[in-house]
Amino acid sequence: MRRSPSIVPQTDDCEIYLVLNDYGDCLGRAWAEVPVDDTSRESVIRDLMTGQYSGPVRIVAFNTAERWSRDVSEEIADEVSQRLALRDEGAPAALEDFIGRHGQFRPFQLPLPLRGAV
Repeated sequence: MRRSPSIVPQTDDCEIYLVLNDYGDCLGRAWAEVPVDDTSRESVIRDLMTGQYSGPVRIVAFNTAERWSRDVSEEIADEVSQRLALRDEGAPAALEDFIGRHGQFRPFQLPLPLRGAV
């Protein structure tokens, strides 16, 4: 019997981030297929911010060496929101629902220098 290749990373201690994406009525939800090098936290955030996912639903992180896994949707939604606010950019349309469901971050006004203020 032929064995399927393992999804467990070859390095012992690294965090893997996977995105559950909604591909619409015909295809439904599935874990997005990405190259191994694009499963880091930073890669997932970059891909979310550039609109690489059509309907992100949930993000899960795991580390097999440390034997843990957890839902990181809220913290990723907040981090993406903060980065977009600092860049003064709006969220891609597909990301708005994800941030609305999971984000706790509220936009803030950056302090402006007041010239001549005493």
